Amino acid sequence: MPLLCDYELIVVTEGTLYLEYMEIDFTVNAGEYLILPPSKSMREGFKKSYCAFYWVHFTADIEPFPAIIDSDEFPAYQKHGCFIIPQTAPIPRFEKIAIEMKQLQDLERNNYPDMTLDVMTTAIIAMLYGQFTAENTLEKDPLGQKQIYSDIADYIKRNISKNIKIGEIADTFGYSPKYLSHLFSEIHGSSLKQFVISQKMDTACFLLTDSNKSITEIASAVGFSDVHNFSRTFKATIGLTPSNYRNTFAKRLLYHV
Repeated sequence: MPLLCDYELIVVTEGTLYLEYMEIDFTVNAGEYLILPPSKSMREGFKKSYCAFYWVHFTADIEPFPAIIDSDEFPAYQKHGCFIIPQTAPIPRFEKIAIEMKQLQDLERNNYPDMTLDVMTTAIIAMLYGQFTAENTLEKDPLGQKQIYSDIADYIKRNISKNIKIGEIADTFGYSPKYLSHLFSEIHGSSLKQFVISQKMDTACFLLTDSNKSITEIASAVGFSDVHNFSRTFKATIGLTPSNYRNTFAKRLLYHV
């Protein structure tokens, strides 16, 4: 029979969280998450620090799992809607999860029904699982093509504040622009140019809701020298202007400790 279990998902956005639970010390840095059962008596901070984080409490129907799951058995659990994610880990696409947490917060603040909040919470957990699954798929690529994809994705994240040209990426990695665009279309479902834009817009969304930077500063932070061009690109991608997006999620509620 399924078990009803309570959990708390903590997504750290700034600083480092030092938390002890049942005599186990967890150090969670910005861009990482932690899942714990809710308990005030069994956990406490073990080191002073400044940090900010999103937090959500959820209940899940958990099927009893054996202590060890054979690799051949694991797909059966997935088939029945069950999946496993690490208790704590760096988030592969942190900005994406932070944006979703912000939107969940906005739904709760505006008194959306519990069903809507449940669906949104489930989507966040499932998105975490999907990100880890995608990462694991990249690691198992025997031809190395997905490793190239992963290396380029990391390169884009490191250089998000620059005006990244597809030709420059191709020169850096020693491949033709046409080959790389085809590779990204095969793996990601969009061209390399579209992937670069999506990464920049994810970062922009995060900065609009979780920083006090001006729109001009945010445009520069994601590699746009022209704020008007940034605004047009943002609206075409997200569906709102940067100002409207910020106003929609203006009341930030981060837990600071």
